[in-house]
Amino acid sequence: MMEDKYLVEVKNLQQHFPVAGGKLLEKKVVKAVDDVSFGIRKGETLGLVGESGCGKTTTGRTLLRLHEPTGGKIFFDGADITKVNMLPYRRKMQIVFQDPYASLDPRMTVGDIVGEAIDIHRLAANKKERQERIISVLSTVGLNSEHSNRYPHEFSGGQRQRVGIARALAVNPQFIVCDEPVSALDVSIQAQVVNMFEKLQEELGLTYLFIAHDLSIVKHISNRIGVMYLGKLVELADSLELIFHSVHPYTKSLISAIPIADPGISRKSKRIVLEGDVPSPVNPPSGCHFRTRCPYADELCAAQEPEWKEVSSRHYAACHHLDKVN
Repeated sequence: MMEDKYLVEVKNLQQHFPVAGGKLLEKKVVKAVDDVSFGIRKGETLGLVGESGCGKTTTGRTLLRLHEPTGGKIFFDGADITKVNMLPYRRKMQIVFQDPYASLDPRMTVGDIVGEAIDIHRLAANKKERQERIISVLSTVGLNSEHSNRYPHEFSGGQRQRVGIARALAVNPQFIVCDEPVSALDVSIQAQVVNMFEKLQEELGLTYLFIAHDLSIVKHISNRIGVMYLGKLVELADSLELIFHSVHPYTKSLISAIPIADPGISRKSKRIVLEGDVPSPVNPPSGCHFRTRCPYADELCAAQEPEWKEVSSRHYAACHHLDKVN
């Protein structure tokens, strides 16, 4: 699975958070990310989907070392960055946060929000150059020079998200983690922002990790899609391959929930509704994490964790019963 052509790569990534409470001397942890491995090629978009609490956002943040990983390795352009000083890499790796209301400092003007990274990385020789750079990056995301003197509360949600994207672009990054960047926006604005991400990728040669729980958006923007469940990657394949030939029962259930615009096809398509709730990440099921909600689960699933294997070319999954599912 691992190739040397990856711009960003994680191997056996783990992120465990300690949990307060419990018995004396008993240390409990939430395995938010549990042994996850994938790579993203230059200029590619890897979509990461799964329901709330499955570890998608934690994966993205740990990859940028906003959380220090509990285990595993992170590589950028072939270099191991798991333990190094991240400042030089902050320029190359950026993030667009989910909530445009919470991620912008309300006391700073848009010009200063975008200019902050330019100052930290000393990318402008003087004030004039700094201002030119700010205006240039704002125009890239569809905002004009007058916007630079305004405060975040003066903007709509979609415009604020554009400010967040401008802040990420200000340092000319190669790689951006897009952490559910459209989930807080109106549906009409979502399409504009997704199209802008695609346009920027084409113009600037960007590489994305696009995190979302809406598969219909992810399939539109991603070259490949990874599906997470309770801290583990359960399936990874090219976008169309995953949508039309998914092999994991959890992926099939997610795909069946994508709305279909044609009422004739929609009536014929069958929703796969999962039983029960997502188990607690503090106390996940033994063996396969998905077994408590899987219609194909048996004793083997309870006893043994399924192996991550290549099902067909560039299509990976972890399930004991791929023959039954398909």
